[in-house]
Amino acid sequence: MSPLLIIHIGAGSLGIVSGYAAVSVRKGERLHRAFGTLFSLAMLTASSLAVCLALFVPPAHTGGVPPSASVSVAILTIYFAATSWMTVRRKEGTVGVFEKIAFIAVLGVAGALSVFGLRAANTPLAQPGSYVPFFVFASFALFAAIMDLRVILRGGISGSTRIARHLWRMCFALFFAAAFFFLGQQQVMPEEMRGSPILIVPAIAPLVLMIFWLIRVRFANRIKSRIFSRPPTPGS
Repeated sequence: MSPLLIIHIGAGSLGIVSGYAAVSVRKGERLHRAFGTLFSLAMLTASSLAVCLALFVPPAHTGGVPPSASVSVAILTIYFAATSWMTVRRKEGTVGVFEKIAFIAVLGVAGALSVFGLRAANTPLAQPGSYVPFFVFASFALFAAIMDLRVILRGGISGSTRIARHLWRMCFALFFAAAFFFLGQQQVMPEEMRGSPILIVPAIAPLVLMIFWLIRVRFANRIKSRIFSRPPTPGS
């Protein structure tokens, strides 16, 4: 087994575990920040190595994901992990060169995935499974690019909007990693687990946790602001 592949697997596994931990603990505290930093570093390492493996290392088995898809989704994962981390590092209400470069990069990924999808759809006897995923990931990338453009035009974000941006980007990076492992790498699992619907649970768990935390962040803050802004009742 290639040393790069070993490091990639180790970093990816560490990223999945630390990512689940980060979205499970109380937000903003030291433990959450520690898990979040570990997740970001692990995802950046695993995704960067995924690009190298897809481009320069022959696949260990036939029928795997084509390099065009692996590289594109790996870059998209790097983008989500990096922008999620930078969102909480950047001073509230400001933007910088990083956000503008990230916007251009993710827009390019969306375009590349769309081209790959069109090529796959136009091949003889093409099946939906060979081209639909390209368009799904292209949609993720395009949505992220639109959100980036809004932040750039506004000159930055703050408050619950900033926290929400950090959360959903981190959860998307975790979702990509978990889905690719639990659903896309079942050949490395015990035979009795392959094809089991149970594997869908950890794969989609990041999206469920994302929805939970987004609702809590956005609506809890609104409820608190209404309570504290309410005028005192007579005699209180």
